[in-house]
Amino acid sequence: MCGRFAITLPSDAMAQLFAAQPANDLPQMPDYNVCPTNAVHAVQAGDSGRQLVSMRWGFLPDWYKSESAGPLLINARAETLAQKPAFAAACRERRCLIPATGFYEWTKAGDGARLPWYIHRSNAAPMAFAAVWQSWGADDPIKTCAIVTTAANETLLSLHHRMPLVLEPQDWGRWLGENGHGAARLMQPGAAGILDFHRVDPAVNSNRASGPELIELFENGDIPRGRLI
Repeated sequence: MCGRFAITLPSDAMAQLFAAQPANDLPQMPDYNVCPTNAVHAVQAGDSGRQLVSMRWGFLPDWYKSESAGPLLINARAETLAQKPAFAAACRERRCLIPATGFYEWTKAGDGARLPWYIHRSNAAPMAFAAVWQSWGADDPIKTCAIVTTAANETLLSLHHRMPLVLEPQDWGRWLGENGHGAARLMQPGAAGILDFHRVDPAVNSNRASGPELIELFENGDIPRGRLI
């Protein structure tokens, strides 16, 4: 799954990377501790080209009467994306990309302590998570999104059995629907070796924590230990 991530790339650099026109209300950057319900950067396709916009991380189906009317849908499983009533239409018509520098996962120590890990591309390049979005609300609609997840690849199995679907640049257009059909074929775990990870300070366990120190290597924390959570 993906419950927290970091994005440090400036908005103008994101717009350039994805060849997208930036909106005026993008979230402030950098953000080393993006949490559910936060506003996130998202890339969507449109008639006039790609747009870099702000979306609420937490997908709201159109039948929700309020933002808390049902479960908080921050992730959507690739295996059932096209069948789940909440996501089926978005899977066909409203796919987007969520830029990230890296994401967090947790294991649990023998004493019950939560041990945070930071996962990033081995070459330190930015990531693009596959996601789906939904416009919600009649009077003042907001765009909401969920990150698509797959089974973990061999690299991350020691941390968790799920991972976000990380798309390579050559696949961005297909996921966004710009290059015809075939998005379903992209919903597979990434190849082992494209990601790396290291232990980080338990300070990130708090959703109020911030700052670049959250993604720095935590001393003596470079080998997965404990049980998965």
